[in-house]
Amino acid sequence: MLRSPIYILFALILLISCQEKKEFKALPDNAKKEVSDLQKKAIDQLEKTNFNSAFYYFNKSNIAAQAIQDSADVIYNLIQMAYIQQTNGDYYGSKETLTASLPYLKKKDIYSASINNFFGIANKELSIYEDAIRYYKEALKDCEDEISKNGPLNNIAVVYVKQENYDKAITILESILKKGTLDDASLKQNKARVIDNLGYAYFKKGMTEKGLELMTQGYDLRKQSNDFYGSLESNLHLAEFHKKTTPDKSQKLALDAYHIATKFKSIDERLKALSFLISNNPDGKNDHFIEKFIFLNDSITKIRNNYKNKFAKIRYDSKKEKEENQHLRVEKVENLLALQKIKYQRLLFISGIILLIIAIALITRYFRIKNKNEKIKAAHDTETLIAKKIHDELANDVFHLLTFAQTQPLSKEPTKENLLQKLDDIYIRIRGISREYSDIDTKTDFELKLKDLFAPYNSSQTNIILTKIDDVNWAEINETKKVILYRVLQELMVNMKKHSEASLVLIKFDINDPKKLIIDYVDNGKGSTQARIIKNGLQNIENRIKTIDGSIVFTTEPNKGFKAKITLPK
Repeated sequence: MLRSPIYILFALILLISCQEKKEFKALPDNAKKEVSDLQKKAIDQLEKTNFNSAFYYFNKSNIAAQAIQDSADVIYNLIQMAYIQQTNGDYYGSKETLTASLPYLKKKDIYSASINNFFGIANKELSIYEDAIRYYKEALKDCEDEISKNGPLNNIAVVYVKQENYDKAITILESILKKGTLDDASLKQNKARVIDNLGYAYFKKGMTEKGLELMTQGYDLRKQSNDFYGSLESNLHLAEFHKKTTPDKSQKLALDAYHIATKFKSIDERLKALSFLISNNPDGKNDHFIEKFIFLNDSITKIRNNYKNKFAKIRYDSKKEKEENQHLRVEKVENLLALQKIKYQRLLFISGIILLIIAIALITRYFRIKNKNEKIKAAHDTETLIAKKIHDELANDVFHLLTFAQTQPLSKEPTKENLLQKLDDIYIRIRGISREYSDIDTKTDFELKLKDLFAPYNSSQTNIILTKIDDVNWAEINETKKVILYRVLQELMVNMKKHSEASLVLIKFDINDPKKLIIDYVDNGKGSTQARIIKNGLQNIENRIKTIDGSIVFTTEPNKGFKAKITLPK
């Protein structure tokens, strides 16, 4: 193993804790199994310290997890990849990998502490101390219990020592020990680490006696718990302490640290021990360590650069493979879609023709039935109106005439003349009703027919005035609109005769607008209310006008006359 810093071990403990709590989504079995199988392969290779293979399988698992939007596995895979990168000294690469996990992170996510802790480690190793502290504090917020908080707190204290801010480091480390959360026998190694770091902080501050006492206590605890790797850190701290006072002891402790680092294949700690041995060389006895240092330093630089390139290549190749596979899948789907499209186009074409034939048949039938119903309704409405007019205007008069004929001596000339006069009046009114509901010939002399329409209503009691009727070019108005206009004006005149009691009626034809014909009707009758207008049948006028896209506006008040403005397109 190229590098196994204590701080990464804590990050792994956090990650394992998160993995145990991870809740999987309900995902397709095959897709989920692929993610899980790739993870198992990756973990197996990681345990064998085959970092390239482990990184490769975690990356493959990550791509599979992204495809099914399994955010928990995406984050887990990316954290493991970042751990592998940090183990091999690729701290910038690890930060990039950790950043890729952030979009998948949710509020109060179980992985938050692990991610922030790994960010802290990367920044500490890159000597970006302020950022390291910030991330460790974020990790601290996400820890769920006091025991798990000890790791980030210890890491913060270590950074403070590197910043020579010894008082802050001492305060944090003493607070951890006072809480007693590390007193359990299973946490003896963690407690030894905190005690050793506290002793080292006191030593660096200048409190040598207390520093030596605590560092020795930590060293003894590590030996008791068989924490050989942890004792490496104690050896280096004690070697530094004895460097000036007892150089021989310092030399022995540094050598012990070097041997332990060599045993655990921890290159960074070997380099640190060699650097100390080289600097602690008053008589030139340790010159052979210089060659070892140079060789190791060159080797580790090459190896780490090699790992960085391999990790980058694995990601690039996976991305390229993913894009190629996606392109092939898209191409296959496009071909299938093209075949389906041709098939569906034929089907749609045939279906469209059939539907069009059916639609034409249905529309034709609909309009036939509609026209038939409209004709039936129009005939019924006309019959009803004729019957009403005959009943309202003629039936009573005929009854009275019969009574008159039965009760009066018809042999007398005055009586006979009176009877004939009444019969003639009834005949004229019958002709009026007949003319009112007969077909209107709009093709010739429509202007004269309109004038004839108004003539019967012009009497000694009512004066009808027409203006500019002769200026209208009736040829440019179609037949349907002429019929509608005729019937509308007819109903206005009937309404005036029956209800208005007007002595003056003005009908003005306005031709100033080239697209519209406007007719203003005004009388000086007794007026009406809106309810009475509808009741008196003028609602029918409005309905007629709307059928030819025209409009009519009524204006009336009691004792203030009646106005109507008719607008219809030419």
